[in-house]
Amino acid sequence: MSRPAKAALVAAAAVGLVAGCGSGTATVATAPSGSAGACGALLPSTAPGLAKDGVRITSAGPACAEYEVTNTGSEPSDVTAVFTLLSAAGGALDNVTRTVAAVAPGATVKGRIDLGRNGSTWPAGADPAARPGSGPGSGPGSGPGVKVITVRSVPSAEAPQPAGPCPASGLRLYAGEGDAAMGLRVVSLHLRNCGTSTVTVNGYPKLELLDLEHRPIEGVRLLSGGAEIATGTGADSPPQQIALKPGEGARSTLVWRNTTQDGEPVNAPYVRVRAIPDAAPVMVTPELDLGTTGRLGIGAWTREDSRP
Repeated sequence: MSRPAKAALVAAAAVGLVAGCGSGTATVATAPSGSAGACGALLPSTAPGLAKDGVRITSAGPACAEYEVTNTGSEPSDVTAVFTLLSAAGGALDNVTRTVAAVAPGATVKGRIDLGRNGSTWPAGADPAARPGSGPGSGPGSGPGVKVITVRSVPSAEAPQPAGPCPASGLRLYAGEGDAAMGLRVVSLHLRNCGTSTVTVNGYPKLELLDLEHRPIEGVRLLSGGAEIATGTGADSPPQQIALKPGEGARSTLVWRNTTQDGEPVNAPYVRVRAIPDAAPVMVTPELDLGTTGRLGIGAWTREDSRP
């Protein structure tokens, strides 16, 4: 979960790595909120779903909700939170992803989510009566209409930058949204030469799997290619040398199964990636739910069409 910020603590565009539970995940930019409670009643931090891993919903009403992001770590971090919008009856309607960039250690940054029917986060075609605060029992004590479900934080120095200014390395690396079917998982890593010189990639990206605390995960076999997992996933191409001119790109495909049998399931929410051996690392969040399989297939870099 990466900057194009103009100040030390500003909000960046959200990177939607987690799928929405409705028609799609809204991806919008955050902005500092006004005074505390501007959206409605102040909410207790102890209420279920209002606080998670440094992100807290502080106030909410029918039109909007305010939240704050606190960096409890020791280095600047890009924090991505996924919020679920709730109907008046408490059912999940859609997910909203927010990313706040370059949160300094110990700092707290505020943000705001529009919940009104005309707001950018309200699902198209949703019943007006289902809008938070519009149904029976709306008002004080009726619930905030939104909750925090997932928080991911990556060091700002290693954050993926799919848009904005070109990183100092001249290489833009980020993860795609992924696909899942019958326990088979497929996620693409995208590499773009946004610099001014030709860059050559050859073979496979180097991966390090990390847990929720960014600690290395041991005991998982990193396979060259995806044939041992499944065929036809795009991870089967042989390694080749690819010269990427400015503006050109390449793609690697990760493939795994989340089968769970005997043993402790392994989850690797974070992956540190080096596109080439001497490249600066980029930390992406593909949410690897490896089950008890102990294997991850890594596809070789293949040429990808340039963006229009």
